[in-house]
Amino acid sequence: MCDCKNQNSDLSLLSGVLEEYAEVEGSLITILQKAQDIYGYLPVDVIYCIAEATGNSPAKVMGVATFYTQFRLQPIGKYLIMQCQGTACHVNGSERISAAITEELGIKDGETTEDGLFTLSNVACLGCCSLSPVMMINGETYGSLTPEKTIKILRDIRLAEGKEE
Repeated sequence: MCDCKNQNSDLSLLSGVLEEYAEVEGSLITILQKAQDIYGYLPVDVIYCIAEATGNSPAKVMGVATFYTQFRLQPIGKYLIMQCQGTACHVNGSERISAAITEELGIKDGETTEDGLFTLSNVACLGCCSLSPVMMINGETYGSLTPEKTIKILRDIRLAEGKEE
């Protein structure tokens, strides 16, 4: 296992993944995906541990992690809002939905609310064009959005979490 210094993450959680894949040629992306599944993002100490276990430089591992948009280097909120910015959504008012989210939550693309509840991520396409404009929150799709409908969805989540404002 990694004997990395300055560990903030429980690297023992990664040991099974590294045992299975560290020696497998071309498995770096798989390892990063599984590490992100474990930690919710890719902490720096995990990047270094993966580099050590796979015989790669930390720069190479970081290069892969920053090249692919699926990887996150910062923790995300409990609710990940993926807001579609594709052509159909754009034409049908995604900018108004973005403005409603920003106004309601006080965050922009890539940011997380101070309470750690929501993270906003603009995405190129969710593949739900017939429902445009659309957003997905933790895998649940919300379509035919209006600013009012969007705000109600966000407030309902806050209310369910006991964090109504």
